[in-house]
Amino acid sequence: MMDNFLHEFKDAWRRPNNALPQIIIINVIVFLVLAVLNVFGKIFGFSMISDFVYDQFSIPPLFADFILRPWTLITYAFAHSLHSIFHILFNMLVLYWFGKLIVEYIGNQKLINLYVLGALAGGLLYLLVYNFVPFYVENSNFHGMVGASAAVYAITVAAATLVPNYTFFLLFFGPVKIKYIAGFYIVISFLGTVGGNAGGNIAHLGGALMGYVYIKQLQAGTDWGAWVGGVMRFFKSFFVSQPKMKVSQKKTKSYSTASKSFQGSTASNIADQAEIDKILDKISQSGYESLSKEEKQKLFNASKKG
Repeated sequence: MMDNFLHEFKDAWRRPNNALPQIIIINVIVFLVLAVLNVFGKIFGFSMISDFVYDQFSIPPLFADFILRPWTLITYAFAHSLHSIFHILFNMLVLYWFGKLIVEYIGNQKLINLYVLGALAGGLLYLLVYNFVPFYVENSNFHGMVGASAAVYAITVAAATLVPNYTFFLLFFGPVKIKYIAGFYIVISFLGTVGGNAGGNIAHLGGALMGYVYIKQLQAGTDWGAWVGGVMRFFKSFFVSQPKMKVSQKKTKSYSTASKSFQGSTASNIADQAEIDKILDKISQSGYESLSKEEKQKLFNASKKG
């Protein structure tokens, strides 16, 4: 497994449709940069600077502080605690295992959508609870929250909702269906909502709920995360030059041939779309697992094109 894990990171940024390794790499880079700043800050006496940088990735519990750092609603999901390597290690391993299922069945963009929506849902629930629930308002005397856990929970529960009977082979336990793994995570997080990491566990539940709702809406034909791809394309347009349109005059015969080719391609696209629509209708009526292997493959291929 380790060889396969390392293989995923080779040329990660050059390969298209490679969201999973890229998200993991971003998390690791942010962790290393913050950790190195923290070490040098303590050694050379500029901890105020390293703490300031860390705060830009930490979502505060109170609205009064949050409105001064609203970007932390996203950035917190790419940073981790510097006190334990196990925080980022566990999150990235779970993200890798369950993220591969999401990519395999519904594509790279859906993985990104889930990560962003899970982070937003977890962060918003965290803010709401710590500002409106008396028990948590009285216990909000800490700096803030970091971690990809809410986003990872969204992906975990999404995978379990999509293919609940998919089996992982766990050390000491053997084959376990992922719906039970996701259920175990949810129960543990719920029990932890009154513990030392109450804020983090509340965010976990927000992410988990989003993962479930996202897949149910997707099966009904609505992609709650479609706007995420639009935002990504908007910002990418500032850094990737668009190809200039070339106008060339061709002979009538060449134009006629190209026109027929275009018409044939358009007809083929319409036929393909009609087939995908039928598959989506089948999902909404009978669930994802009612699809045949060929239908799942067609849906997966269509998601890669999108």
